[in-house]
Amino acid sequence: MSRVGELSFFIGKGGVGKTTLASAFALYSADKKAKRPVLLISTDPAHSLADIFQAKFGDSARAFSFAGNKRLWIWQVNAQREFGKFLDQYRESIFSIVESGTIFSRKEIEPLLDSTLPGMAEMAALLAIHNAIESEKYGAIVVDTAPFGHTLRLFEMPQHFSRFLDFLDVAASRDQVLARTFGGTRSISQPFIAEWRNIVARVRVALSADSSRLVLVTTPEHFALNESVRVRDQLADGARLHVSDVVLNRAIVSHSKCDRCAESGRKTRSATSFVKKHFSGANLNIAQDSGAPVVGSEQLLRFAQHVFAGRKPPPGIAPKRSSAKIGFKKTTWPLLRIPLSFSIGKGGVGKTTVSAALAVHQRAADRKHPVAICSTDPAPSLDDIFQADVGNRAAPVLGDSKLLASELDSVSEYHGWADGIRQKIAQAMSTHVRGVHVDLSFDQQVISALLEIVPPGVDELFAIFRILDLLEVPGQRVIIDMAPTGHALELLRMPERILHWSRLLLKSLAAHRTLPLARDVAVEIATVSQRVRELAKMLRDRKRSQVWPVMLAEPLPDRETSRLLDAMKELGAGATAIFVNRVIFVEDAGDCPRCTLARSWQMRTLGGIAKRFASGRRKIYVIRNRPFEIAGKKALKEFTQELWQLA
Repeated sequence: MSRVGELSFFIGKGGVGKTTLASAFALYSADKKAKRPVLLISTDPAHSLADIFQAKFGDSARAFSFAGNKRLWIWQVNAQREFGKFLDQYRESIFSIVESGTIFSRKEIEPLLDSTLPGMAEMAALLAIHNAIESEKYGAIVVDTAPFGHTLRLFEMPQHFSRFLDFLDVAASRDQVLARTFGGTRSISQPFIAEWRNIVARVRVALSADSSRLVLVTTPEHFALNESVRVRDQLADGARLHVSDVVLNRAIVSHSKCDRCAESGRKTRSATSFVKKHFSGANLNIAQDSGAPVVGSEQLLRFAQHVFAGRKPPPGIAPKRSSAKIGFKKTTWPLLRIPLSFSIGKGGVGKTTVSAALAVHQRAADRKHPVAICSTDPAPSLDDIFQADVGNRAAPVLGDSKLLASELDSVSEYHGWADGIRQKIAQAMSTHVRGVHVDLSFDQQVISALLEIVPPGVDELFAIFRILDLLEVPGQRVIIDMAPTGHALELLRMPERILHWSRLLLKSLAAHRTLPLARDVAVEIATVSQRVRELAKMLRDRKRSQVWPVMLAEPLPDRETSRLLDAMKELGAGATAIFVNRVIFVEDAGDCPRCTLARSWQMRTLGGIAKRFASGRRKIYVIRNRPFEIAGKKALKEFTQELWQLA
C-alpha cells in the first residue's frame, strides 16, 4: 500500500450534518501546516460541498484557497465519469471476452458497462480514493460519504465488484472448458482481470488500515442514535469496520428557559450518556448548535476549532433580510386521493414522519379502506416512529388492523427470486449427453454469474414489485418512504436500466427454449420486464402516483430540494405540493436568542420558496416545529391535528 498520512471517513444518517463536519475537519487538517495537501472527497450522489463552501466545483480535484492557504483540495466525484474513465482502459478487452466466450454481442453488453454495473457510484468513489492514495500527493484524505444506506454499500463494494470480475472470468473460460472436455491446450490469458482484482484487494486494505478512521456523526435525536447503533453493528458484521470517533452534532449544553432549547439540552445529556455506553471505545466530540447554518471557509474553520480542538463555539451569523413577505394560513392534512405515493427528500428532513402522518390522517378520514406504508430505505426507521417491530412483511401498527407497515429487505427479495431462477435452470440443464452438456453447463455458469451482477437498484425494484401487489387491494392507499435524495433518484431512473439486464438473461435462455423449465424461466424474466414497463408508466401518470417532497427551511436543504425538483421534472414525475418541516413560529421562539436566530434563517428560506413558486400551482405545506420527537400513536395523532400553508 502506498503511503498516506490519514484516511478519514465521515458517516452518518442523512441530515445530521455529516458534510458540514467533514468539510470543517478537512479545513482544520489543512490549516495545521501539513507538509502535503489534504483532499476532501464527496461520494454522495447528491453532492453539497459546493453549497457548504459557497463555491463552484467541477468533476475533478481542485485546490481551494482559504486565508492564503492552498493546502486543501476538493473533489466532488462524478461517478459515471470516473467509472467510465476506468472502464475505457479495458473496454475492448471486455468486449473481446464477452463476444468470444458468450452469445452476447457488443451492442447488447455495452449498456451493462455504461450504466448498470452494480454500485457504480460506490465503486467510482472507491476508485477515486484508491487513485488518491496511489498518487502519494496527499497527506490526508477526508471522505464525506452518502447517508447510511449508500455508505454500507460503499464499504461492501469490493466484494460486490468481485462478482462482475467473476462474470468475466466465466465468460473467458469457455475455451478452457471445451479444451478440458475434448482435448487440446487452448487458453485465454486476461491479465487485466488480475489487475482489477489487485485494485479491489488494495481498496480493502485501505479501508481496514491503521491509518483509516471511521467518524460517526449523529445528533441527540432518538432516531439518529438508534440508527447509528444499527449501522455500527452492520459495519462490524459485514465489512469488519469499527467506529473510531463520534461527533455529537447540534448539541445544546447550556441551560435555557426556552422550552425548545431546554428539551434539546435534556436530549443532549441523554445522548452523551448513550454514546459513551454504545461507543465506549470511540473518541467523543461535542458540536454545539448556534442556531445558524455553518457555511463558508471562515465559519467552517472556526466551527472545526470548536469541535476538534475544544475552543468556544463561534457565534451564529444572522442572515440578510429577505424582501419577500410571507404568511401562514391554517389548513388540514391532504388526503391520499391517488393509489400510490412516494415521499422523497434530503436525509434527515422528516420524510418518515411525514409519511407516517399522511397514513395516520388517511386512516382517520377513511375508516373503510386500508393504508400500507412501506420503507425502501436501506437504513429505515419506521419501527422507531411506530414504536413497534416493523419487519419485511406488512403488519398492523398502532393497534389498527388496516394500518400496515413494512421495512422491506430488498436484497433478500431479489436474491430469493434469483435463487429460484438458478434452481430451475440447473434442473432444466442437468440431463443431457456429454457434448451438449458442456455447452449447457457453461451457459448455466454464465446465467448464474449474470444474476450476481445486479444493476444498482434492482433489489429495491423487486421490493417495489411487492409493494405494487398491495395496490390490488380495492381502495387501499400505499405510501413508499424512500431513501435520501441520491438513492431515490437512482430508483426512479431504474426502469430503463433493468430492461437491458433482463434482455441479456432472456437471450442466455434462447438457445434452450425447447426445454420446458427453461421456457418457464424465460416467461418469469419476461414478466419482470413487463412489470418494469408498468412501473415506469405509473411513475409518470399523475392520476396513479403522487410524489411528496419533504424539506427543511434551511439554505442547504432548500438548494438540494430545488435540484431534486428539477431532476424529477426531467423524469416526468413532478410534485404538486411540498412539505416544509420543523418551522419555528414566532411565539415559539419567544425571546430565546438561539431560536430567534434559527427562525430568521427559516423565514429567509421560506421567502425564497415563496418567490420561486409565486404562481401558486404548487402548494407549500408548513409543519410547525415541536420540541418533542414524533413517535407513537398519541404523538402522531396530535401531529396530524395541525398544518399550515404558505400564504
